[in-house]
Amino acid sequence: MADGACTSRHPALREIRERTYKPVDAWWTVLLVDPLASRLVRLVAPYRWLTPNVLTLIATVIGAGAMAGFARGDQRGLIVGAVLFHLSFVVDCMDGKIARLNGTGTVFGQWLDFVLDRVRVFFCALTLFGGQYARHHDVAYLWLMSVAIFLDLIRYLNGGQVDKVRRGMAEELDALGFPVESGDEPRSLTGRAGACLRRNRIRTHLFSGIEYEMFVYIIGPLTGLIFEVTIFSGAALLLFEFVLIIRLHQATKAFPARLAAARASVSPADSEPVPVAAPASR
Repeated sequence: MADGACTSRHPALREIRERTYKPVDAWWTVLLVDPLASRLVRLVAPYRWLTPNVLTLIATVIGAGAMAGFARGDQRGLIVGAVLFHLSFVVDCMDGKIARLNGTGTVFGQWLDFVLDRVRVFFCALTLFGGQYARHHDVAYLWLMSVAIFLDLIRYLNGGQVDKVRRGMAEELDALGFPVESGDEPRSLTGRAGACLRRNRIRTHLFSGIEYEMFVYIIGPLTGLIFEVTIFSGAALLLFEFVLIIRLHQATKAFPARLAAARASVSPADSEPVPVAAPASR
């Protein structure tokens, strides 16, 4: 079959869910994105020219439309911007699903997706808050823009470092034959409530970067409460990130003892000695 041809096969929704859904995901994605994205994936999956990279570029173009709406600053522009921002996010989620479904993902595609996501959100911040400043001549919107961009940056930096530390600890235990649960799901809620959320694929870290962006760039513009929603979202993001930091601190404190116990249970004949390396602290 020639490149770019249509396979004429539309996969079943059940197959899409089984092969492309993450085991756990943000509640906004599970409830408000996946039901639409899965059906759109079913429509476009046979068209191999619609690669993940093409979908990433389409999401960016739709995001540019959101920027134009935000820049207008009036009620109609804000509503259009919010709707297009959500649609851009839906298409952005489709690229990963298509990559998993058709096996067309690439390392470069992962880089492109990450970079264009950051570019889209950054310029949406500039146009949303800049548009409000141009309309109301209130410098507070410029300060709010700075805070929104800063929090989004901090969230990405902190999330990356938390994952890096957890992966490092998991790899050391795994090398001794003691596999641990994946650190891909940040947990902020435990007990019965947490178990119920996880059964429904909703991660217990209820206000992650996804919810933060959706509240700032969708809920705020739709309600007209840009200032109030952005402040609430920033506070909620910091609260849940602080919970992650506390749990990471607890895990790193317990890790040397866990690693020592794992080493003690492995006989010298079974494995080579593995040096104990406690996580670096500052």
